[in-house]
Amino acid sequence: MEIKNYNELSSLEIDTLREIGSIGTGTAATALSEMLNQRIRITLPEVRIMGYNEAIDWIGGPEAITAGVLVRISGQMNGIMLSVQPLEFVNLVLNSMLSEEIKDYEDLGEMERSALVEVGNIMISTFINALSDLAGITMEMTIPSLTVDMQGAILTVPMAEYGGQTDYLMTIGGNFVCNDKEVPCHLILSPDVRSLNFLLRKLGVTDV
Repeated sequence: MEIKNYNELSSLEIDTLREIGSIGTGTAATALSEMLNQRIRITLPEVRIMGYNEAIDWIGGPEAITAGVLVRISGQMNGIMLSVQPLEFVNLVLNSMLSEEIKDYEDLGEMERSALVEVGNIMISTFINALSDLAGITMEMTIPSLTVDMQGAILTVPMAEYGGQTDYLMTIGGNFVCNDKEVPCHLILSPDVRSLNFLLRKLGVTDV
C-alpha cells in the first residue's frame, strides 16, 4: 500500500531505509577518506523521520550557523539531498586540503568554499550512486550549491519544495571519526512522496 506521508512508513520500511543509509554513508566516508588522504570511518548512522522543527533541533538548533551543500535529484526519483557541514567538519576538510583552518564561516574565501562544495558533492554523489546500484534506478544530480546560513533557514529549502506533500523530513546522520575524534556531519535526503513509494517498490518492500 502506498504511503501519503513519511510518518506512514512501517517499521520494515524504516529498517530498509536505515540499511540504505548505512551503506550510503559508509560509501561516502570511504570516498571522503580517499579524497582527504586520511583514515576516516563513520559511526553507526541514524535514519529518522522527523518534523521540520525536530530535524532542526537534531542537527544543532535553528540559529546555529552552518554550511550546507545542496543537490537536486531528478530522473526516476525526484528530491533534494543536503550535506550539513558544521565548523568542525569544515576545518577537517580545510586542514586536509588546504593546510588551514577558520574560526568563523565569515573567513571562507572562494578557494575554501570551492573545497567544501567539492567534498559535499563527493559525499552526496557517492551516496546517490550507492542508492542507484542497490535499487537499480537512474538518478541525475544538479551542480551542487553552497549556502552558509542559520540551520533553520537552510532546512526551509526541502520544506518549501515538498512541504505541500509532507510535514516530515528523512534525515540520515552520523559522525565521521578521524584520528580518533568524532566530527559531526549530517546528510538529509528528502525525496518527494511519489519517489519514496517508487524506491520502496524497487527494493521489494511494498507490492503496490
